[in-house]
Formats: sequence, C-alpha cells, structure tokens
Amino acid sequence: MVQVPRRTGFNGSILVRLLARLTDIDVADSKRSFTDRLSQWLGWTDAITLSSVLNGEVPNAPLRLRNALAASSTEEAECVRVRAVLVTAINGDLAPSRNAATGTTTDFAPYRRRYIARQQAMETNIAGMRRRVRVALASKSPSMVQLAALDAVMERALAVHEQRLLATVPGLLEKYFKRLAHGEPEAWRDAFVKDMQSVLLAELEIRLQPVEGLLEALRET
Repeated sequence: MVQVPRRTGFNGSILVRLLARLTDIDVADSKRSFTDRLSQWLGWTDAITLSSVLNGEVPNAPLRLRNALAASSTEEAECVRVRAVLVTAINGDLAPSRNAATGTTTDFAPYRRRYIARQQAMETNIAGMRRRVRVALASKSPSMVQLAALDAVMERALAVHEQRLLATVPGLLEKYFKRLAHGEPEAWRDAFVKDMQSVLLAELEIRLQPVEGLLEALRET
C-alpha cells in the first residue's frame, strides 16, 4: 500500500517536489513573500470582503452558524472517515485493463479519466467536510465565528485558482507516462501506477490542509 506523504510547508510541498522529480522540471523556492503571492490571487472584491472579516465585520451567512451545535469529537471522526475513504480509493487498482492483443496499455486516456475521477471525489468530499467543520467551529465563540467566516471567504476566493493549478497535474503525469512507455512493459507500468498513487496522496494532503487547520482550532476551543 502506498503511504500518505507527511505534510510540509507551502514551499516544501511534497506534490510539487514529486512532480518536479517525475517530469525533470527544476522548481526553485519562490523568493516572494506569502502575502505578495496571495495578493496576486485575490480580486478587489475578495480583498474588501477579507478586510471586513478581519476587522470583525462578519457577513450574515457565517453569523447564522453560531446557532449550530456540534461536538468536536464528531467532526474529528467524520474527517478520519472521509480521509480513509479517499485513501482507500487512491490505493485501489488504478491500472486500466491491458489490451488483449498486445498485453500492454500505452494509452494514457484511461489513467487521465481515473485521476480526474479521484480529484472530483476529493473536491466533493473535502468541501462538504470543510463546511461541516466551519459550522462546528462557529458554534463555539465569537472569535471562532470570525475564523469560520475567514475560511469561507478564502475558500471562495482561491477555489478557481486551486482548481486551475491542480487541473494541470494529469498533463504533467502524461509526459512522465510517455517517457516511461519506452521501457520494459511490466516494469514501467507498475512504476507509473505507484508514482501516480503517490501524486494523488500528496494532492489529497494539500486539499486537506485547510480542514486540518480548522480542526486544530476546534480542538483548542
């Protein structure tokens, strides 16, 4: 079974380093500050909303979350369950059936479809879990209402950019796939499937980081 990579900081993302290794792309750590890079992703309306939340002007929708009652242990258990479901799916058989005539599969399309299916499953399940943890967090205190509102704003503002960047991953894997296809049939296919699983698990960890942060705040309250 492929193991889930340990989480790292933004500049040390396992996903970025894995893709750089598989595609032979030299990726240098950015010299720009986090706030400078973040500002490039926020539109002016997002910046205004974010500023309002930071100043304590919480939008009406997140304020209604204060009426929710949820136990942190319940959210922890649900997050563990969702993670386990996603990891099990990733660790499943990603290798498409081999061509009956040649005994090999050199078409990347089936792998692309399966990768995108795993991405869609992650996006759907994690988004729902993230909303649920926000509801639980916002039931604790006014400061946690503000944190839940801040996360909602950031999720909405960054979602398009996140989807655009993660959508490039299958294309990078295809280049790696085509390079490996010149090797021994059995060896390269097995190696590719294992690396593809590692990339998916690394992507899962990146997608889960906001939820992990909310859960940490929930534990402290």
